[in-house]
Amino acid sequence: MARAPLLQLSSISLTFGGNPVFDDLSLTVQPGDRIALVGRNGSGKSTLMKVMAGLVEPDRGTRTVPPGVTVGYMEQEPDLARFATLGDFAASHLPEGQDYRLAVVAEGLKFNPDTPVATASGGERRRAALAKLLAEAPELMLLDEPTNHLDIQAIEWLERELLDTRAAFVLISHDRAFLRALSRTTLWIDRGEVRRREAGFESFEDWRETIWAEEDEARHKLDRKIKHEAKWAVEGISARRKRNMGRVRALQQLRADRAAQIRRQGTAALELASGPVSGKKVIEATGLTKSYGDKLIVKDFSLRVLRGDRVAFVGPNGVGKTTLLKMLTGDVQPDAGTVALGTSLEIAVFDQARARLDLEASLWDNLTVDPLMRVSGSSDQVMVRGQPKHVVAYLKDFLFQEAQARAPVRSLSGGERARLLLAKLMAQPSNLLILDEPTNDLDVETLDLLQDILGEYDGTVLLVSHDRDFIDRIATTTVAMEGGGRASVYPGGWSDHVSQRPQPTGDAQKSVAKPAAAPPTAKPEAAGRGTGLSFTERKRLEDLPAVIARLESEIAKLSDLLADADLFTREPVKFRKATEALTERQAALEAAETEWLELADRA
Repeated sequence: MARAPLLQLSSISLTFGGNPVFDDLSLTVQPGDRIALVGRNGSGKSTLMKVMAGLVEPDRGTRTVPPGVTVGYMEQEPDLARFATLGDFAASHLPEGQDYRLAVVAEGLKFNPDTPVATASGGERRRAALAKLLAEAPELMLLDEPTNHLDIQAIEWLERELLDTRAAFVLISHDRAFLRALSRTTLWIDRGEVRRREAGFESFEDWRETIWAEEDEARHKLDRKIKHEAKWAVEGISARRKRNMGRVRALQQLRADRAAQIRRQGTAALELASGPVSGKKVIEATGLTKSYGDKLIVKDFSLRVLRGDRVAFVGPNGVGKTTLLKMLTGDVQPDAGTVALGTSLEIAVFDQARARLDLEASLWDNLTVDPLMRVSGSSDQVMVRGQPKHVVAYLKDFLFQEAQARAPVRSLSGGERARLLLAKLMAQPSNLLILDEPTNDLDVETLDLLQDILGEYDGTVLLVSHDRDFIDRIATTTVAMEGGGRASVYPGGWSDHVSQRPQPTGDAQKSVAKPAAAPPTAKPEAAGRGTGLSFTERKRLEDLPAVIARLESEIAKLSDLLADADLFTREPVKFRKATEALTERQAALEAAETEWLELADRA
């Protein structure tokens, strides 16, 4: 018997500012669907998700959710005005006796429920919204950029949670590794049309290129037909006194069809101009130590960066990646150790906070007021890689419309702000690029182009990112910061670092306070290599220890809760829910341990 869909949109049409966003759109979300919602920045992904959540009312069409089905939406800017702490907000809709679920989620997301709303950052507020959604566990989850402001460890935890969930979800993300791991269906928004393919994001780019090639071929055939019919219409005047008016009307319709076709949006004109060639040695850091109060950032850290290197800095949020980056460029002084910078360095910085953008000023002013970009004596031209260019023309290179030039930066989306900052960055000649979280909010096409540009860049790149795929594509060296002053250097990108780092075993695996002490140069053989296991089984064998550790942690929390002798009489509902959850996790732990033993034995 076929199951009823969780959500159905029928003949949805929506217009913003006179421009159609969707026209006659229909789609369904079935139980168990794992959907990647992809498209260019500004194509309407977030708007469609808000229509699915019931937060935006379409001009025409209907949204249908069967009675009893719960749909949850991760708010980008949640309203926290009524709450004292982030935990109060995140637990506000949890049933009685199930607040332990928030504690489990908070640990995985590294989210502190006790954080006062008044002092919470934008990233902490978004993590609270994500924690709220996961703890409530609706049958359909709508997730708009859930990995923004999460570090890699939290992203991997979220990835495991979504892999294990029975709920359906629709996911918007710029993180290609995240999309590849989770999606089974792809919804592609392109010029107001939504295409659906029952395959994950892994094959999206090939599918997109095939669709575009078919469009180009159809457009070429239509152009040839119009040319042929136009020639007939002209020559028919002399060949016949009375023309076939039906054929003339058909030609007019062909021309109207051709004019109505919406051209694909181009890609941003990203281009990096290298400054003068720097010395071969760019940075020589020796014995760096830095702390703030009781927090140790690095201890006795050394690194040599040569011209052309691409060095990625990875680690948990708050571990000190940006601080280390600023020490290496001389912006922050170490407590001990030395940093020697090479000769002829010209540094360009892409900062995580977008602080180099004046949010209240217009796009125009952000470019023309900057002394590094302004053409002397001109208010409408900017200096782009040594050549003057009209500010509107330069903005169009980065896919901004002329009407946006005088709008305040505050009105831009996150992706648009990132593009504007890239416009400022790429106008300046440089030979050392500092990129602090450059991938946040950029669409996949712009990320691909940025990767290609960095590949051709003659200078040196220092990169902080939580995007595993982007690091793999860019980095030649990875610096893994583990906390407590520990920072290890590995050759290669994220995947190379994971395969080389010492793997904790036994008690060390359960205790983050006791990291493995093997030297960073150690090269243990990757798990599963040379065994009879399939790729999926090898991956599962690698993932199971983390699954087991997570289940053990949840069981410990539930056991502590149930150790309260008065819980049954004081809160019987909470006692029953916790008992059921404990039984469920104990069974899952036994199954995971059995599976690990079987796979390890075969390996």
